Amino acid sequence: MDVAAELLAGKVAAGARAIRWLDDRDPRGREVLRRIFGATGRAHIVGVTGPPGAGKSTLVDTLIAEERRRGRKVAVLAVDPSSPFTGGALLGDRLRMSRHALDEGVFIRSMATRGQSGGLSRATYDASLVMDAMGYELVIVETVGVGQDEIDVVRLAHSTLIVAVPGLGDEVQAMKAGLMEAGEIFIINKADREGFEQTRRHLELLLHLRAAQPATGTWQPPLLTAVATRGEGTAAIVDALDAHRAHLQKSGEFARQSSARCEAQFLALAHAAALEQLLARAPAELLAQVRARRIDPYTAAERLSDAAGNMSPAAGA
Repeated sequence: MDVAAELLAGKVAAGARAIRWLDDRDPRGREVLRRIFGATGRAHIVGVTGPPGAGKSTLVDTLIAEERRRGRKVAVLAVDPSSPFTGGALLGDRLRMSRHALDEGVFIRSMATRGQSGGLSRATYDASLVMDAMGYELVIVETVGVGQDEIDVVRLAHSTLIVAVPGLGDEVQAMKAGLMEAGEIFIINKADREGFEQTRRHLELLLHLRAAQPATGTWQPPLLTAVATRGEGTAAIVDALDAHRAHLQKSGEFARQSSARCEAQFLALAHAAALEQLLARAPAELLAQVRARRIDPYTAAERLSDAAGNMSPAAGA
């Protein structure tokens, strides 16, 4: 089976296999990425984040239904907590979207965090490239819901939905996490709950303060309401996503962000490879000296860097 060719033809089985290889760091996954990379950069990547209990999965389920009603192909990466026994995803988010399982225009994949902080799996970016190459117009990335550390999704997505819910102090969490400065669309889900008006006023104030900052761009984030369990508010959210994508494309930000993500991934991989090579060259006694407190970590790092420089091809030329 030619996984790359099948994937480019939109075959779900090939896409699932490629994502599994990438998540497992199987070399075959990297070979697939090499072959499909030129076909990426077209999908609108949408991040959905917010605290546990905000109803993100139910909201994503309704967004899928609305996007499909508008004739678009949708892929979802539901990042779940890792199982403490197998290391795999717990699949809770995927189960909530099971009504779309037989829809050929929908591809839902659960991924485990595997201890990765920031609310995403280590292979989320690669998986989004796979879904992009498969021809999905919208790739929704739902974070694990870890609270204040979920900033990684902002770097990955073109549009980030911040989901709050009355009664949990979400406006304070969002402000602490820095998401108030980065989110493009804000949603108060479970708007039929007690405490809705207080949450709405707090978020309106924070968005007003954000708009007054000098660094604020021309996009003004809307504050929308939803009751996802009843499908209320979904159409307005999709309209806002369409408006934000149009804004990004008109300003050139859509292509610029896609390029920036490629660059960031390259730098991260290069950094990891360089560190691995550096540590492989490290004298065995250096780490032992640090552990025994005979040398401080800063000095040890400087000596390792100096040793690597002396061993480089340029140094011997």
